Amino acid sequence: MASKLLFFFAILFFSALSAFAEDNNPSLVMDYYKDTCPQAEEIIKEQVKLLYKRHKNTAFSWLRNIFHDCFVESCDASLLLDSTRRMLSEKETDRSFGMRNFRYIETIKEAVERECPGVVSCADILVLSGRDGIVALGGPHIPLKAGRRDGRKSRADILEQHLPDHNESMSVVLDRFANIGINTPGVVALLGAHSVGRTHCVKLVHRLYPEVDPQLNPDHVPHMLKKCPDPIPDPKAVQYVRNDRGTPMKLDNNYYRNILDNKGLMLVDHQLATDKRTKPYVKKMAKSQDYFFKEFSRAITILSENNPLTGTKGEIRKQCNLANKLH
Repeated sequence: MASKLLFFFAILFFSALSAFAEDNNPSLVMDYYKDTCPQAEEIIKEQVKLLYKRHKNTAFSWLRNIFHDCFVESCDASLLLDSTRRMLSEKETDRSFGMRNFRYIETIKEAVERECPGVVSCADILVLSGRDGIVALGGPHIPLKAGRRDGRKSRADILEQHLPDHNESMSVVLDRFANIGINTPGVVALLGAHSVGRTHCVKLVHRLYPEVDPQLNPDHVPHMLKKCPDPIPDPKAVQYVRNDRGTPMKLDNNYYRNILDNKGLMLVDHQLATDKRTKPYVKKMAKSQDYFFKEFSRAITILSENNPLTGTKGEIRKQCNLANKLH
């Protein structure tokens, strides 16, 4: 009898301990700020709309931020941190070439801080502004959870281990995405983000010089050569090619029709349309924007929930480019 009672109390103890642990490490939830800052998500949405109206290219930045931040170990706004004497910033590495408009994240943060000081994390602002930027580009509204906290250090030293490169093999690209739970149709959908924005000549001249890549559509080559006349372009020069000349400011499935027609600018675009593992999904998304949006929404959700800091981990930064200890 005594052993049964001991067993019963042990079960109660471990159940209570488990519940305590869960309470101290809450997962991401919808409407996370409904009690602490009810207007937070509306403020972010309105700021995104306002900034997009003034600066159209901000929406591309919101979208790229999710990818570049969340892919590298955690969705914790480490991308936004400035370099220090001891730490190189992720946003200042070669792999973040072309990333810009970080100051507008700070604009949103300041608007939220005026309403609810010290409550809303930069990590949540980064993700939720990305969500609203997708809508501004004509994409789907994706319900995303919140409750992330901010990291205290940059991950520039391990960025190469995680972030797939546009010149890597499709096997490497698929493996990198699989590591965070995104399957093949999800990869194809996320790369559909290449339907908006532009590609700097630095990233595509290897397909034009010294000889034109024979896999490029010959009708598309003159335009690319006109936009990228130099074999060694100046990284600081405004030399780029629109990813999609038909609907450059719209997130749509035109990208898939383009790459099937050999008009993809980067090597990864070409591989996506020709690799036997990805081509069937490319063709399906080229035919159905609904299917593209469905898989894109699912993949963005998975990406936005990659290993977040929650509970008492991390911090709520006062300023998005600085950890609090440096503020």
